[in-house]
Amino acid sequence: MKINLAKSAGFCFGVKRALEIALKTAAKEKHVEMLGDIVHNEEVVNQVKKTGIKKIKRLSKGKGKILLIRAHGTSTDTYKKVRDLGYKIIDATCPMVREIHKIAKENEKKGYRIIIIGDKKHDEVQGILGQLNKKALVIDSSKDIGKKVKEITKGAVIVQSTQNLEKTLKIVKALDKQIEKLKFFNTICEPTRTKQKEIKEMAAKNSLMIIIGSKTSANTKRLYEISKSINKKTFWIQSKNEVKSLWFKKVVSVGITAGASTPEDTTQDIIKQIRKIK
Repeated sequence: MKINLAKSAGFCFGVKRALEIALKTAAKEKHVEMLGDIVHNEEVVNQVKKTGIKKIKRLSKGKGKILLIRAHGTSTDTYKKVRDLGYKIIDATCPMVREIHKIAKENEKKGYRIIIIGDKKHDEVQGILGQLNKKALVIDSSKDIGKKVKEITKGAVIVQSTQNLEKTLKIVKALDKQIEKLKFFNTICEPTRTKQKEIKEMAAKNSLMIIIGSKTSANTKRLYEISKSINKKTFWIQSKNEVKSLWFKKVVSVGITAGASTPEDTTQDIIKQIRKIK
């Protein structure tokens, strides 16, 4: 049985950068805090926790403390509150996410109603919403459009960086039919596009597909959905303990990829486990 690992599997630039910033900060500083998890992966979260960085739910007095801003970014109100409380800020926001913030703010100033294609409750989308003065419209499927866009005559569309490109283009096409003046900024990041392109090719060529990553990871979920639509023998797992030998009966080749916040060690452990089966 042949095992084919995707070239794009694992950490993207933004996750790798955020983790490096967190580890360097923890090595140099004391009293480092973070609002939530640095990325959506339990192993990475545990690694950061072991360094002494404290995950908090709400801000308190910040004198003598550092607040580490996560890879997904945060709202302008949070930045202001953090500074007012006396924290020193170290920002690990992905540069690509920061670029989305910039596009959103610039177009709002030009009078466009901002439309975000993404998962409303996702940290990245909440961070984008928090950059704006007016309420933006969040859409996660073309079914959501309906009456919501009737009053919009001038709209600017931006996209959560880990969204499915095909799904996004369908939504934009539907919006274009209803909004007189529509600008579209394809802010799906390059690593996401690369991973999605590769998974389509691999799902068609391999007998079975394994997608590795946390169930809280949006980009991993998208990889699973794309693969499953092409290859019904697609399995989404987080660790080697979830590998089942019965999956591999009469399987000639296995395609493997990993989400943008999945550590290399996890992927290699799963590959070793599969090799024990055949």
